[in-house]
Amino acid sequence: MALSTEFTELLGVRHPIVLAPMGGSAGGALVGAVSRAGGLGLLGGAYGDRAWLERELPIAAEGTDQPWGVGFLTWAIDAGAVERALEFNPAAVMLSFGDPSPFADRIRRSDAALIVQVTGVDEAEQAVDVGADVIVAQGTESGGHGARRGRSTLPFVPLVVDLAAPIPVLAAGGIADGRGVAAALALGAAGALIGTRFQATAEALVDPSVSKALIEGRGQDTERSSVLDIARGASWPTETYTARTLAHPFLDRWRGREAELAGDSRARQDYQDDVARGAIPPLPVWAGEAVDLITDLPSAADLVTTLATEAEDALTWAGRLRPKDDPRAGS
Repeated sequence: MALSTEFTELLGVRHPIVLAPMGGSAGGALVGAVSRAGGLGLLGGAYGDRAWLERELPIAAEGTDQPWGVGFLTWAIDAGAVERALEFNPAAVMLSFGDPSPFADRIRRSDAALIVQVTGVDEAEQAVDVGADVIVAQGTESGGHGARRGRSTLPFVPLVVDLAAPIPVLAAGGIADGRGVAAALALGAAGALIGTRFQATAEALVDPSVSKALIEGRGQDTERSSVLDIARGASWPTETYTARTLAHPFLDRWRGREAELAGDSRARQDYQDDVARGAIPPLPVWAGEAVDLITDLPSAADLVTTLATEAEDALTWAGRLRPKDDPRAGS
């Protein structure tokens, strides 16, 4: 059974599987590997750092002859970052977190599909209004940043699917294996955008300690908070967006005291000092609630193939009894 959807037809990819454009870790090599395997790799353009883009954009563009794209944090970039990315002829540009209007027209005038990630109904309506070609419905189970007052993936995705029709929707948040991809399709989505699972691949630009933490991590140890953004002096609009990470000593120390932390320059300096002496990692470990499902560190190409195969299998057997000799049938 081929998993052909409105999204795969629109972007010309084999599988409805998309690499989330994780800032810093979704580099050109990871993008190329995902796209060569039949998914859609999205480069983590994040804040539009020029030096990073100049290094990674050519790697992505030269690493595959299949469709690939780039993603940006809408609130953090300028038009120049988008213009530079478009010079490499990506098949898609994704905008997340903030008003996409300042950049939407320019992207739509190019050959790139406009993908807009949304975390609430108001954002979904805005994405429709600006002419998004694809909408990503992100649930709060996702790793990294998301809505402070968002919705879980299961109820949010079909809501956006109905609101945005006929625009194809990708589901995001808490998806780390083929069963999650299948569930997204069953909810009416045209594919799945996956982050944390792709962080734990051979091509991801992450420190080995991060890979180890993801393999050993548990969903119940993840937490959505603004504490670490405040402590590290990040410019994220924390009144709107928080971040889901693995456990961290600063979370334990400052949980529920965000306003106090924001006003305590000594505490924020302590955080920087702890980073400098190696007592805490330089960045939080962004991880979604499905981190328990990550048990190995495969190549990205193998992961795409596995996700697609698992999704096909899950859809084939959904609601049916497996043969008793199938090891997945249970006892």
